[in-house]
This record gives sequence, C-alpha cells and structure tokens, in this order.
Amino acid sequence: MALGIAYRPELYLGESINRKKLDKIKKRLENRPLFSGVFLIAFSRNPSDQLEIYEAKQLSQSYYQKYPPYIVGIAGSRQEAVALVEKIVKECLSVRGDCALKEYLRC
Repeated sequence: MALGIAYRPELYLGESINRKKLDKIKKRLENRPLFSGVFLIAFSRNPSDQLEIYEAKQLSQSYYQKYPPYIVGIAGSRQEAVALVEKIVKECLSVRGDCALKEYLRC
C-alpha cells in the first residue's frame, strides 16, 4: 500500500520529531501508515478551509490512495500540530500581511 504523498520541501516539524529520522518517518507514512504518535498538517481539499490536522493512521483509509495529501508539517501530538499551525499563521501574517496560507506555503 504505497501512497503517493507529496511533501513541502521545507517541512514544518514539531519539537518531538527528530529531523534525522524524517526519511524513516516519510517511508513509514507511505508504506505502513498505521502507527500512532504522528499528526500531519496538510492542505485542505475543501476550498473554504486552508489546512487540516489529522492523525497519520487516517492515511490507511482508501480515500488517501486515490487522493494523497500534500503534507506541510509533521508533529508528535495534536497540541504540537496546533502550535505549528499557529507558527505558520504568524509567519504568513508577517510576510504577506494576510492569512492566505496555501499561497504562502506554495512559495
């Protein structure tokens, strides 16, 4: 069950995610996403939303085989993921002056 997950080149990582183990985490997400303790921040497919936070376990659902996510951040807990989203929003506000997160993260 290999997923075609796309990652932002400069991923936002939570404090509990070891950058040295990032490649291992990515391979595991793509091949066997049924592990806990990893939360993903991804672009929302819903046009009225910008980002979604969900547990990596959700990647095992058949929906994600058809529509793999574009991951912008990886965190070790939901609170850490929310803190990363806050960081992204603050950066976007200081750089762009608005909260167009999808456009900011694609640059």
